[in-house]
Amino acid sequence: MTTEGLGLNRLKVDLNADFGEGYGVYTFGQDDALLPYVTSVNIACGFHAGDPHTMKAAVDQSIAAGVAVGAHPGLPDRLGFGRRELAVSPQEVYDLVLYQIGALRAFVNAAGGRLAHVKPHGALYHMAGKDRGIADAIARAVTHIDSRLLLYGQSGSLLLESGRAHGLAIVSEVFADRTYKPDGTLTPRSERNALLTTDDEAIGQALSMVTRGKAATYDGGETEVIADTICLHGDGPHAAQWARAIRTALERSGVQVQAP
Repeated sequence: MTTEGLGLNRLKVDLNADFGEGYGVYTFGQDDALLPYVTSVNIACGFHAGDPHTMKAAVDQSIAAGVAVGAHPGLPDRLGFGRRELAVSPQEVYDLVLYQIGALRAFVNAAGGRLAHVKPHGALYHMAGKDRGIADAIARAVTHIDSRLLLYGQSGSLLLESGRAHGLAIVSEVFADRTYKPDGTLTPRSERNALLTTDDEAIGQALSMVTRGKAATYDGGETEVIADTICLHGDGPHAAQWARAIRTALERSGVQVQAP
């Protein structure tokens, strides 16, 4: 294991997607269309989205497809889809994350599978990237559930540092549909040029991050990243199309696409 991630050869990469983010009669994202192209999924655990029935269905579907199953714990904010920062303490974060991972792991165990990883959702993910207390709380919760679980976090973030400090195997995540700031953080969605909009841009970004360790910045430059896994957002209009195109381009370029 390297100091930055699992130390995956840059000719290997995981493709992950957030999964099971509906609840009740409501559906969200393009789960069915994405599943053939991803190698791991992050299943909503009931707080920002999901409920016991969607969690079970998502787990069963993912295990049947042979992809790695991860927990996707978020803040308790259905109205904001977990994308709004809340004034939560590290202890509250620990409790929330422990609860959600435990719930999803129960469904995975009941289905005869194995929980592989944890990736925080939305605002919790970004809070953990810049707040050491939040990052440590998440890492502690993961460790106390199962120290063999992988911890997914944004390339260069405090979450990965905390995971490493707690003895976890960490997986450095990058984004094919977003531009970056020169410091390696994502360009906020509220800013111009935050999102890539064409197939060619997304494919080029993915190939560059995996093979060169470079991501495009909003000002036309580049920043360094570690690409152990690429996030493919399921809520965009081009989600399945881009997932297929990115996986095809990676494999044609000699990149092995597999779960960590």
